[in-house]
Amino acid sequence: MESTTMKKPVPRKSFLAQNPSVMWFLLALALFTLFVTVLAEGFGLAVLSTSMVKVLGMTLCLCLIAVAMDVVWGYCGILSLGHFAFFGLGGYAIGMWLMYARTEIIIRESLSNAAIPPTEVEVTDAIATQIFGVVGSNQLPWIWGFADSLVLQLLVVVLVPGLLALVFGWLAFRSRVTGVYLSILTQAMTLALSLYLFQNDTGLRGNNGLSGLQNIPGLLDVPQATVALWFFWASALALGLGYLLFAWVVSGKFGSVVRAIRDNENRVRFLGYHVESYKLFVFTLTAVVSAIAGALYYPQAGIINPAEIAPIASIYLAVWVAIGGRGRLYGAVIGAAVVSLASSWFTGGGAPNINFGFYQLNWTDWWLVLLGLGFVAVTLFFPKGIGGLFDYLVRKP
Repeated sequence: MESTTMKKPVPRKSFLAQNPSVMWFLLALALFTLFVTVLAEGFGLAVLSTSMVKVLGMTLCLCLIAVAMDVVWGYCGILSLGHFAFFGLGGYAIGMWLMYARTEIIIRESLSNAAIPPTEVEVTDAIATQIFGVVGSNQLPWIWGFADSLVLQLLVVVLVPGLLALVFGWLAFRSRVTGVYLSILTQAMTLALSLYLFQNDTGLRGNNGLSGLQNIPGLLDVPQATVALWFFWASALALGLGYLLFAWVVSGKFGSVVRAIRDNENRVRFLGYHVESYKLFVFTLTAVVSAIAGALYYPQAGIINPAEIAPIASIYLAVWVAIGGRGRLYGAVIGAAVVSLASSWFTGGGAPNINFGFYQLNWTDWWLVLLGLGFVAVTLFFPKGIGGLFDYLVRKP
């Protein structure tokens, strides 16, 4: 009589155990955050200036939108040239509350000594005049109806870009627009939105944009060094959570289907998968995360205007992902960080100009040329980007 032995079930590995690169990234991000915190002016050592901490915080936000771009392009195959529009909309949404709340504090303080206490209508009119007097208006536009509520404006940060991406994606994907035609449509959407925001009657102050966003209402007595450090922490947390979210999204069966759509969309459709639903989910999710990144970025930048949403910004975003390594989440982070910090150094006066005698090389004027040459070099000699070099070093015997 034969004896049979029951095979013990193999324990299922956790998500992080199956994806050790995610754990390594989160560990590196935590160590970087701790390093900057210890050296920051707001912490006390003052090795890193407040402006440098803001630059690093903004860079983390750019890394987050680069990861979102990598998911929609590198994994799903949708070359979107409009994701910076969602980034800007997130910035406008939080900027409206920042500007309204700060102006309200100023108005109420100035009217507190009046002989007759002002009514709420008078306060609202004074706020509207203070904000929109620069564009010749004294009326509060309807889109500012929720600007006095932080909770509602935070919902706007998520809902407005998400709804725009959902509607645009549904119309484009159901029509089966793909390839370069879809890229042109996303670029046209971005250009239309940018041109619309340049008008003074849009309710967002036209070319003037929203300014003074670094002054956080209720925290006006807190030093900027401390506020900058808080935003840096928030940016690092958002990048960590966003990276973890997208790493989970592109793993497992869902990630396999998304990559299959990138490689051969028609074959995936013939296998019975509803391709449009997958693409719409990825497009909308990445748009929402991009908006959150923008909502963290612009309070550190201090100002936002329609030029931030111009199509060239989304093209730069695609360049960052290509340089870092498309199809690798950490590659997108590397590309965005390297290009962003290099841009700050070359255009911010950090790089010394070179005098050849017959010509003086000014890096502020030549930075875009250098970026273009770098993009061409990476495309020709390192098609997998900087992230691909890491893969080569790890796998090299």
